[in-house]
Amino acid sequence: MTTEKAIKSIHLKSIVTYLFMVLFALAIMAKILFIQFKEGDGLRKMGINRSIEEKEISALRGNIYSTNQSLLAVTIPKYEIRVDLISNKSDRFFNANIDSLAYGLSRIFKDRSKAQYKKTLTRARAQKNYYLRVKRNVSYKQLLEVQKLPILRLGRNKGGLIIIKSNKRELPYRELAKRTIGIYNYEAGKYVVGLEGAFNETLQGTHGKRLMQKIAGGTWMPVDPTNEIKPKNGNDLYTTIDIDIQDVTEDALRKQLIKHKAEHGCAIVMEVETGEIRAIANLGKDKNGRYSEDYNYAIGEAEEPGSTFKLASILVALEDGVINLSDSIETGNGSTTFYGKTIRDAHKIGDGTISVREVIEQSSNVGIAKIIWDNYSAEPQKFIDGLYKTGIHQKLGLPIKGEASPYIKNTKDKSWSGISLPWIAYGYELNITPLQTLAFYNAIANNGRMMKPLFIKEIRNTNDVIDTYEPIVLNEQIASEETIEKLQSMLEGVVLRGTAKNIRSKHYSIAGKTGTAQLAQKNKGYNRKNYKASFAGYFPTEKPKYSCIIVINNPSNGFYYGSSVAAPVFKNIADRIYSSHVEIAISEEDKSNKINPANYYKAGATEDIQIILKEMNAAAKIDEASEIVIGLPAADSAHYATRKISETKIPKLIGMTARDAVYLCEDLGLKVKLVGSGFVKTQSIIAGTPATKGRTITLNLSNS
Repeated sequence: MTTEKAIKSIHLKSIVTYLFMVLFALAIMAKILFIQFKEGDGLRKMGINRSIEEKEISALRGNIYSTNQSLLAVTIPKYEIRVDLISNKSDRFFNANIDSLAYGLSRIFKDRSKAQYKKTLTRARAQKNYYLRVKRNVSYKQLLEVQKLPILRLGRNKGGLIIIKSNKRELPYRELAKRTIGIYNYEAGKYVVGLEGAFNETLQGTHGKRLMQKIAGGTWMPVDPTNEIKPKNGNDLYTTIDIDIQDVTEDALRKQLIKHKAEHGCAIVMEVETGEIRAIANLGKDKNGRYSEDYNYAIGEAEEPGSTFKLASILVALEDGVINLSDSIETGNGSTTFYGKTIRDAHKIGDGTISVREVIEQSSNVGIAKIIWDNYSAEPQKFIDGLYKTGIHQKLGLPIKGEASPYIKNTKDKSWSGISLPWIAYGYELNITPLQTLAFYNAIANNGRMMKPLFIKEIRNTNDVIDTYEPIVLNEQIASEETIEKLQSMLEGVVLRGTAKNIRSKHYSIAGKTGTAQLAQKNKGYNRKNYKASFAGYFPTEKPKYSCIIVINNPSNGFYYGSSVAAPVFKNIADRIYSSHVEIAISEEDKSNKINPANYYKAGATEDIQIILKEMNAAAKIDEASEIVIGLPAADSAHYATRKISETKIPKLIGMTARDAVYLCEDLGLKVKLVGSGFVKTQSIIAGTPATKGRTITLNLSNS
């Protein structure tokens, strides 16, 4: 091929290539024009539709209240602040106000300087960021301040202020009754047990709807707030829990768990007549040794109760008429054997021959086992049926999820053996929860009427009552009146003469039963290291107001009996309830005009004493001109005379309530250390000593 022909061939190929590229470019342009003008609207709509979704707006969850109107659970609104500093704002307007806006944000949130805020806002405007996040978790008070700032005070359209509301659930009293109240997580949309779960539907309300658009960075922003479907807030729960009694109960339980280095424990206080739960504390030890509400042991833990179950066994025998309280039982040296298995008492009781009454008062395992064996070994199902008649084998039907099923072995069960009958008699080979046990003891206090434990009194929406919960009777009469009276007498004897005489009070009467049980180690049986201490009872015995149960698992500080570990917690709780509830003190008196308030309120603020006198309808003289008075008991009434308080010297604090004593001491600049509960019994610094600011004074309190 000549050079000329080669050149012509190259030029020809170049022209063809060029023409091909031109035609390809024209085809692309034609397709673009076709898409833009023919299919453009449809594709744009499709893109918009894919970036817009209908989102749920959470309703404001209803509050949970105590019986004395304190908030137990509340929804706190939180806000996220975003801004659009581009739309409808000229450069001149922006530049004239940006310094003031930056200063205001820095002052309100105190997280960045004015210069840092100005730099952030200016950069966002330059980058055309019309959805800049300024701050998360903004309080309502802060929001009100933000809405007054330059630029933003013009609102959503002109000022560019975008407010996104969210909710957060809080427990004002933190750990108090936490497992019973429950926890709700707004972000996850889930509740955790308790009343939050049981009444979730009525608490949550009806959620609203809003259109949200997805913008750059995957962020969602509201499209048109004016067309949102507003949520309907939830209803409020008014519980039976008394926050003061709850505080007392949890404090007493916690101190005893710490003292005895126990694994976990629970304490419940129930109003006898209605079954209303006034307090329920559940505390378990974490890996760091701290106690917190980690599980609802009172409701969910069914274990062998031990000696508190002896009362149910003796009830059956009394109902069947096979024993009398004065009958004698041979307990010998404190041990007996059934089918090669030995049952032992803590020690030999008396001379080895005790009465049926003493079997309960002294908590004899041997005695109760012999009573039940001697009278029911030929017909054990009759004994089991007697227990079933009380209803103790059935669940309480609580609204709170997680109630464990009680298990009282039937003779038809495969695991029934020769030792089952005597072992069941004193609280083994069966399972029952603390609350189920308390319901039984509460029935004894309530003259045989078994009440369902109540946690809720009312459901309200604002001030409108939606629903009311009345007391529910589970068993109108668990035993005859005669049997109930005998059981009441024995329970009172336990405190007067028996295993719980260490908690006897001079001021009011207590009835109850101690319990000590070895804990089964799964398939390894029992050992002498793992115990459960308990006490169930009520007070005052003449007209019971409250029943209470204490259960403490695995105390490990050398003590494990119910009398030394659990009963003192009951006494502590009862003392503090008694000292703060005038109506109980009155019920223990003669109910005549001879009520002497000075027996209960020895000294204190004049105004407080006057209120107490009025409530008690008591006869007493009082020096109204004095700020602090001291009770001087008389034969039929009392005289409250002036107690002089020096402004420079330690006052005499004996007989005062802790509150009044602390007030006076702190007013003098002293630091106060309280030991015990009730009234001031002793003070570490003698009255009349010059008061030195910063000095610590120890006040020992007592109700006796």
